[in-house]
Amino acid sequence: MQSRILQYTSLTLFLFLSFLFSCSQKPSENTGAQEKNPENAVSEDKKKTILFFGNSLTAGYGLEPEDAFTGIIQYKIDSLGLNYEVINAGLSGETTASGLNRLDWFLEEEPDIFVLELGGNDGLRGIAVSETRSNLEKIIHLVKAKHPDTHILLAGMQIPPNMGKEYASEFKNIFQELAEEEQVDLIPFLLEGVAGDTALNLPDGIHPNEAGHRIVAETVWEYLSPLLR
Repeated sequence: MQSRILQYTSLTLFLFLSFLFSCSQKPSENTGAQEKNPENAVSEDKKKTILFFGNSLTAGYGLEPEDAFTGIIQYKIDSLGLNYEVINAGLSGETTASGLNRLDWFLEEEPDIFVLELGGNDGLRGIAVSETRSNLEKIIHLVKAKHPDTHILLAGMQIPPNMGKEYASEFKNIFQELAEEEQVDLIPFLLEGVAGDTALNLPDGIHPNEAGHRIVAETVWEYLSPLLR
C-alpha cells in the first residue's frame, strides 16, 4: 500500500513539474513574437511624406491649419486611405532667396513628393525675374542632388501688372520654362479661379479665405493625385 502511495505521489509530482516546465516555455515564445511584430508594424505603417515648401499661401495665412489647402489635402488623403502624411513647411513672407537659405533643414529626411510653392513674394516686391528664376532652379537642383528619387511638383504663380505688363509676363513664364527644363511636374497657376475674386479672398485681396483654399486644394489635387498612385 505504501509503495502505491509513493508511486502515485511521484507520478503527481512528475506531472506537476512537467506542467510548470511547459508554462515556462510559452512566455519566451510569445516574447519572440512580440519582438518581431512591432518591427513589422512600424515598417508596414510608415507613411510616405509630401513636403509643401512655400510662403503664406502654403502656411494658410489667417486660417486654422485644417482649413488651408494643405490641411484639406491631408483630409482627402486620409479619407481615401492613402499612406501619405502632409508636412506644411510654409512660412509667411518667404521669398525664393530666404526659402533657399532654409531648405537644408527640411531635406534632412527624404520627402517622397516635394511641392515647391515660392515666387509670389518676389513678384510683389519687384525682385528681378532672373534672380527669382535662379533661386527656384537652385532649390530644384538641391532637392534632386540630395534626394534623386523625390518627385518634384512646381506650383506656378502669376502677379497683377502693378510692376508693368512686361515684368508680369516674364514672371509668369518662369514656372513653365523651369518645369520643362528641369523635367518636373507643374501646377500652371496655383490660384486659378481664386485670384482677384473678392468673395474668395481675405480683405487684403491677396490671401485666399476658407472658400478660396478649398478651390486651391482642388487645383493642387488635380496634379498631385496622379503622383500618389
